[in-house]
Amino acid sequence: MLFSRFKTHLPTPDEALEGRPERAFSVPDRHTVLGNPLLGPYPDGLEIADFGLGCFWGAERKFWQTKGVWTTLVGYQGGHTPNPTYEEVCSGHTGHTEAVRVVYDPKTVSYDQLLKLFWESHDPTQGFRQGNDVGTQYRSAIYTHSPAQQQTAEASRDAYRTTLHNAGYTDITTEILPADTTRPFYPAEGYHQQYLDKNPTGYCGIGGTGVSCPAGVAPAPEVTDQ
Repeated sequence: MLFSRFKTHLPTPDEALEGRPERAFSVPDRHTVLGNPLLGPYPDGLEIADFGLGCFWGAERKFWQTKGVWTTLVGYQGGHTPNPTYEEVCSGHTGHTEAVRVVYDPKTVSYDQLLKLFWESHDPTQGFRQGNDVGTQYRSAIYTHSPAQQQTAEASRDAYRTTLHNAGYTDITTEILPADTTRPFYPAEGYHQQYLDKNPTGYCGIGGTGVSCPAGVAPAPEVTDQ
């Protein structure tokens, strides 16, 4: 009963698992598709964007296929438990969502374009689920790295909300919060990184509403066949 409850209920800090001071596993050095390092520091001029849009296997592939993205990695964000494991996150007792960290060159792909890809790649109205995947770890989220990102993300949400309402959808449930010290990004286990590159026929639960982002959000970025 407790497990079931926490699949659709975010734990408070007191309810969350204790976690650990250091990561319990190693993370690969480089991206299997792009060839660049997964963990920072990253080259000057690049920026970071963090998104949660359901199962992170398919979500990560959406972004690594985008021109201007330098590297991607999957992890856990927005919860309370430090350095969680996949099993702990899936229990619902950490408060994290499955997230994709996108390191990109803003001279080639804008944050606006990444937001458009984010909104159109999932259903942001479903709360603690995405399709058949049910649980707090599948909630829609944007964690921002600057006031400009926060403002842009909120504006894109407001614009897309109207379009979704007109298409018959309920309100957007996406949380948009700063990626500050209270919401660190914890990289996931190595076998999750670029999972669909290693397992091309593996599960991908990513699917959008079919409703395009409205005018005012930049055109979709160019996608390469990688």
